[in-house]
Amino acid sequence: MTKILNEELIYEVLSLVLEIPKGSVATYGQIADLINRPRNARLIGKILSMSEYYGDYPCHRVVNHNGRIAPHFLEQKELLVNENVEFKDSTHVNLKQHKWKIS
Repeated sequence: MTKILNEELIYEVLSLVLEIPKGSVATYGQIADLINRPRNARLIGKILSMSEYYGDYPCHRVVNHNGRIAPHFLEQKELLVNENVEFKDSTHVNLKQHKWKIS
């Protein structure tokens, strides 16, 4: 049985996160779709939670499908606000305005 989580997958996800422009956010599911792993949004979250061991990545630009920021990532909102990302309420990014549009 092949391991689901391996170095190649980790770097594929983190490389994609590097492409999210300032002022935009992506969802875990959007990242999973872009790497041809639909329905693996939780795996993306797991990888991003370990990103500090691989370098400095803008993981604060990834939110859930409703635009909710991660509850345990205390700096995420401040980092997004500093990039002029607007919030609908205290915990949800305005996805209509800021969701990453891949061309």
